[in-house]
Amino acid sequence: MATARRIPEATVARLPVYLRSLLEVAEAKTTTISSERLAELAGVNAAKVRKDLSYLGSYGTRGVGYDVEFLLYQISRELGLNQDWPVVIVGVGHLGHALANYRGFSARGFRIVALFDSDAAKIGEQIGTVAVRPMDELDAVVRAQSVAIALITTPPNVAQEVADRLVAAGVTSILNFAPTVINVPAHVSLRKVDLSIELQILSFYQQQAAGSLTAIADDGPASAVS
Repeated sequence: MATARRIPEATVARLPVYLRSLLEVAEAKTTTISSERLAELAGVNAAKVRKDLSYLGSYGTRGVGYDVEFLLYQISRELGLNQDWPVVIVGVGHLGHALANYRGFSARGFRIVALFDSDAAKIGEQIGTVAVRPMDELDAVVRAQSVAIALITTPPNVAQEVADRLVAAGVTSILNFAPTVINVPAHVSLRKVDLSIELQILSFYQQQAAGSLTAIADDGPASAVS
């Protein structure tokens, strides 16, 4: 009996970056791309690109490279983007609004089917083509729409409670934007996006860069040796 091949997590994390790069070159009517060019666009080295794509069974053609359209198909299929994934968003604050209005989701196969919030003042609000629903309708909507993926954009103090309700309703993949750690059962996939952490990392590199420039300025121009 054949078993599904295992693709390393690091490779899976890079596939969306390759996809984005390939979409850019496809828009420019480019039909083939070398591993070196794809690596340059994705910010990795060519050897890593070739290794990653080999997990998809794609090895390119020596002297020609990879067929862009076929590689787009392979990566989209591997990421499950050729399917229609119904998605719910819980928490309709500023971030929830922004995500609900993001058209890039539908272009990648993710369809926002419902928005939920516990604030009575927000119930019935129309965001795009989707209205905000009360939390007591969450279970029924998840089951009726066969929702497997949910985004949590709530305040941190209620994020765990929301995650528990989503899991109980049958959601098996959660993307958490709330700035807190939540726990889910082993069978549920959990990803976290903490914008404050990302900004702190940028702050570190900005400080390093500023420090390097200051050091160069303090050293002054190199003296000529007589």
